[in-house]
Amino acid sequence: MSNIILYAIPVFIGAILLELAWARHRGLDIYEGKDSAACLAMGLGNVFAAALVKTLTFGALLWAYEYRVFTFEADVWWHWVLLIVAEDFCYYWFHRGHHEVRCLWAAHVNHHSSQRFNLAVALRQSWTTPITGFWFWLPLALLGFHPLMIFTAKAISLLYQFWIHTESIRSLGPLEWVMNTPSHHRVHHGRNPRYLDRNYAGIFIVWDRLFGSFEPEAEKVEYGLVHNIDTYNPLKIAFHEWAAIARDLLRPPPGISRFKAVFGRPSELA
Repeated sequence: MSNIILYAIPVFIGAILLELAWARHRGLDIYEGKDSAACLAMGLGNVFAAALVKTLTFGALLWAYEYRVFTFEADVWWHWVLLIVAEDFCYYWFHRGHHEVRCLWAAHVNHHSSQRFNLAVALRQSWTTPITGFWFWLPLALLGFHPLMIFTAKAISLLYQFWIHTESIRSLGPLEWVMNTPSHHRVHHGRNPRYLDRNYAGIFIVWDRLFGSFEPEAEKVEYGLVHNIDTYNPLKIAFHEWAAIARDLLRPPPGISRFKAVFGRPSELA
């Protein structure tokens, strides 16, 4: 991941403190100390995990880049515009895949395990998606974007997605039609039946509108998982679904094959 994220950490912490002060001023109970500490621990673990596999992911992208169809240059501005849009398209399918395939959901589920919604939750990142997710971006290298450009575009996407984890912004008017916003992302974190597996966008909500996964914010959002895990232990948060898959492989639930226990849609196994 680009060093942009490391440089942004003080900004993240400052924004969280500002949101906390705003919430206390408004009398809103949107933060809980142990939950926020768990989010920070998950975020630090993600940075460490990404650093461990950075050579692998960079090498895979570099290998794909050797077979590129075109060559996009870092010093051409419109190449960056094209890359941001293309990267967001890849992110949409990465995100959707990590909701609709159980072994990928096991890597992503921790981001949804908080029963609160605030800027600290944005830092509640997976320790295993650096391994399960990098290949979703291989098409960008095949198109002709250098791995360093791809890493930078991914960092820009993560920076954008930080601020949409908030209750403090209700609606952004016409921008709601094109951009991913706090309203759209609150829906994504909802456990309400109508909100499950909706609004996968990173930056542009247009992908959800195009591919039938969009849901507007209507009823009050209930945050968390369909079956909440009720723990602040980072190890359990990071690996609880992997452990559940292992148990189901040893003894599959009635009517569920071992293949479906690993690759089935999580909402159909709940």
